[in-house]
Amino acid sequence: MIDVYIRPLIDPPLTKVGAGIAKLKISANTITLMGFLFGLGAMAAIALGNPFLGGILFILNRLSDGLDGGVARSTKMTDFGGYVDIVSDFIIYPGIPLAFCFYDPTYTLSAAFLIFAMTGAMTSFLAYAILSAKHNIQSSKRGKKSFYYLGGICEGFETCLFLGAMCFFPQFSPSSLFSLASSASSLLLAAFYRLERFFRSDISSKFL
Repeated sequence: MIDVYIRPLIDPPLTKVGAGIAKLKISANTITLMGFLFGLGAMAAIALGNPFLGGILFILNRLSDGLDGGVARSTKMTDFGGYVDIVSDFIIYPGIPLAFCFYDPTYTLSAAFLIFAMTGAMTSFLAYAILSAKHNIQSSKRGKKSFYYLGGICEGFETCLFLGAMCFFPQFSPSSLFSLASSASSLLLAAFYRLERFFRSDISSKFL
């Protein structure tokens, strides 16, 4: 929801740091892989009973996710890099609530609801990106990306905030999971609204 407002603030320093990393001959894909490993480490730490360590590793995962874009903007953005980046994110995001199921089985129901909502949100996210590319719809409001994607109430910042809070305040995790799931579900409504709005003449007739 607020990604569009914070992007102008965080992208310049990330790009500056990314340029420095690029000078060390470290590629954006390498940073993405490192971030993915941090994310897997966060999942393992939570599942093994240390959500605080998981939170630290999750922060490193998200920092890496920002830096790989900075490196890419300083060198060359590629379709493969964008693909690896989004796949890594979409594995780690639902992986955190999954890890909480192993940490404490009482979280299973709320985690399942969140993963269900995330699946719908991520599907609409990618479907919208495909159709936007087909119709040449682009925007730089959320920073320079490999593809244009759908915004909503629950975007990157909100997802990171909720998942991070779960790690550092696990006693509130069940309610946090349900709150994030409800927010993620809003992306589905946004998807249908935006599709009807932007593709009324070409697409809505095919679905209605």
